Formats: sequence, structure tokens, C-alpha cells
Amino acid sequence: MALGHPFLLGKKASNCPRNLNVKSAWVILSALVVGMLLGVGAESLSPGGASASLRIIEPVGLLWLNALKMTIVPLIVALLVTGITATADAARAGTLAARAVATFIVAIVIAGFMSLVLTPLLLRVFPLSANAAEALRRGLGGALEAPPSPTFADYLLSLVPTNPIAAAAETAVLPLIVFTTIFAFAITRIEPEQRAGLSNLFKALGNTMLVVIGWVLALAPIGVFALGYALAVKAGFAAFGGLLHYVLIVSAIGVACLILGLILAWLVAGVAPPRFIRAMIPAFAVAVSTQSSLASLPPMLKASETLGVDPKKADIVLPLAVALFRFTSTAMNLAVVIYIAWLFGIGLTPWTMAIGLAVAVAAALSAVSLPGSISFVTSIAPIAVSMGVPVAPLGLLVAVETFPDIWRTLGNVVADVAATKYAADAVADERAGEAP
Repeated sequence: MALGHPFLLGKKASNCPRNLNVKSAWVILSALVVGMLLGVGAESLSPGGASASLRIIEPVGLLWLNALKMTIVPLIVALLVTGITATADAARAGTLAARAVATFIVAIVIAGFMSLVLTPLLLRVFPLSANAAEALRRGLGGALEAPPSPTFADYLLSLVPTNPIAAAAETAVLPLIVFTTIFAFAITRIEPEQRAGLSNLFKALGNTMLVVIGWVLALAPIGVFALGYALAVKAGFAAFGGLLHYVLIVSAIGVACLILGLILAWLVAGVAPPRFIRAMIPAFAVAVSTQSSLASLPPMLKASETLGVDPKKADIVLPLAVALFRFTSTAMNLAVVIYIAWLFGIGLTPWTMAIGLAVAVAAALSAVSLPGSISFVTSIAPIAVSMGVPVAPLGLLVAVETFPDIWRTLGNVVADVAATKYAADAVADERAGEAP
């Protein structure tokens, strides 16, 4: 059987919005900067005129944001079903694939837990000034749309939806994910012909929604310009400082993921950091320039061979890792949600964060391995909703994802190769121990 995520391998993958590449991400960032500068200028020259212009310009940004939000529910369902079925199929492919999948799941849980501990600590040690925080909060808005943070009782009562269709209509993400997960695992237990038919149906739904997202993101410069203009009119120059603080905090979590990946490569896979880094230099160069793990696959295969991995095993595990294993996703996606919660003064209990971690793991296993600005909202919004955090700020924060996304990709390629080394060596050791 062919291994890999259905949205990555095969001709269907060409339908994905890959046109939103690094260059497009910089265009979106430029639109944000221009919009914010014009907003600051308009507010300085004519406060009354700037406020009046918001009635025209801000709805444009909100309309674009709503268009992006409308893809969330169908894409969650499609990606979760195809992600679980692909993971189950991969685990059936043999001992090596099963070992790799187990490694992926354990690693993303470790990374997510690290983020739950480290992000609040960074926000406490390096807080944003009160004025900048208030300005950014006022400019981003959206706090009123957040539902109350779920309690333990709320969680138990809403865990299994009585009506999955109603849950989808109300954007009740947690019960929707529970139902979809049960449904996806049920698919893996039916006859192969029927399983293939349902898998292809959801694969087609996911590909279709990715095309819609491509159309919406083609208008991202306009939407982000409008949102940036409104932010600057409301918050002034303090908004720049607030966004810089956000980028530094989330990027710091990305750096922590990179370091964690190197540590795991050393302690678990048995490769000292200097040797690992030397082998990974070509992969690092491609990762930084493309911000895509998929584009980094060829140099990662070469790096794994340099580190002593059997090329036949690497040909199985590394494509599987690129398809299913986004080591930094749980950590950095949780960092974004925690930052928004902190900014808006939303308290996160340990139970709420545990829910967020579970949803983040599910989202990481079902996300598409494309540049982060493509899947930013659709990957993080389910986590935010499940933790009672507003999703409206994500429409603007996507514009500055260019910088954290570099660390996302670097951390992912490190973990991909480290997991490949560990899984291949572990299976080889098991077989050696079984030999007479």
C-alpha cells in the first residue's frame, strides 16, 4: 500500500493552495504593515475622519475573516477522518510504520506539554507593557465572542453530542471532534472496499475545502490590510509593539521545540547534537527558504542516510513523518491560544489546558503539511474554541506567522529525521533480539 497523507501524495495534492508560498506570505505581511501605517497616519492627522473610515474599511476585514471561518468545521471533519484513517493504515503497514506512528504521537504530546508549562512562564517573565497590552486588546477585539472557559462538568456533559449536526452548526468543536474521531475509527473497522469509498469521500471534501481556502487566502492582502488599518486606528503605534511581543513569544516556543528535538535526537536516537546538526545543514537551508517540510524531504532523506539509517527504512518512515508528524504544531498552536487568552484576561485552568492539548494533538495529526500561514486559522481555531478563547484575533495574527513559521519548519525537520533514526534503529534492535 502507498504510505503518506492523502493530501500530500498523489496528483490530488496539486489542488492544495500551494500558491500561497513564502512570497505570498511576505505580501500579506506587507499588507498588514501598510494598513497599520495608514491607520496610524489617519488617526494622527484626522481622528474623526479615521473613526468614520472604520465604518467602511473594518467590515471588509471582518467579511474576509468570516469567509475564512466558514471553512473551519468541514475542514476539521475532513482532515480528522482522513488523518485517522491514514494513521491506522500506516500502522497496519508493518512493525516499522507502527513504531514510527507511536513515536510521532508521544513526541507531539511531549512538545505540547512543554508549551503548556513554558508559554505562561515566558509571559510572566517577559510581559507586555500594560499600555501596549490594552491597545492591542482593544484593536484585536473579539473578547466578547468567547464562551466561558469549560469546567470539568461542562466537559463531561458536552463530550458526546446528542446531535452531531447541531454541534457542527453551533461550532461546538470539542463534541464535533469526539464524534468525528469515533466515526473515523469506526471507518477503519469496516470492509476494505467500503473503507476506501468513505476515505475517498472525505479526502475529496478536504481537497475541495483547501481549494476554497486558497480562494479566500488569495484575498488575504485585502482582508489583512483592512484588519491592520482598524487595529492601528484603535491602538496606534502600540499595536506594533504588541505584535512584536507576540511574535517573539511564539518564536521562543519554536526555538524551544528545536532544542527539544535535538535533545530527543541525542537522548533517544543516540545522535550527538554536533553530528546531527552537521548532517542536517542542507535540510535546514531548504526549510528556511521554503518553510515547508514537504520541500525539505529530499535533503532529509540524505541526512538520515548520513546518520546511518537504512535508506529502505528511511523511504518508509520519512514520507510518513512529513505526512503525519508535525512536532512543533501542538506546542506552537497552544502558545498562540495561550497568548490570546493571556491578552484578554481569560483564565485557563489545568483541565482547560488538558482539553486544549488533546484537541491540539488531534489537529496536529490531521493537519496538512503546508506552509503555516495556510493552515494557521483552521489548525488553531479548534483549539481556541475548545479552550473558550476568541478566534477573531487569528485573522490578523496570520499575517505575522511568517516569522514563527520558520521555527515551526526547522523544528519539524529535526524531529522528522530524529524519529526516523529512532524508529529504524528500534525495529532493527528488536529483530536482532529475536534472531536465533
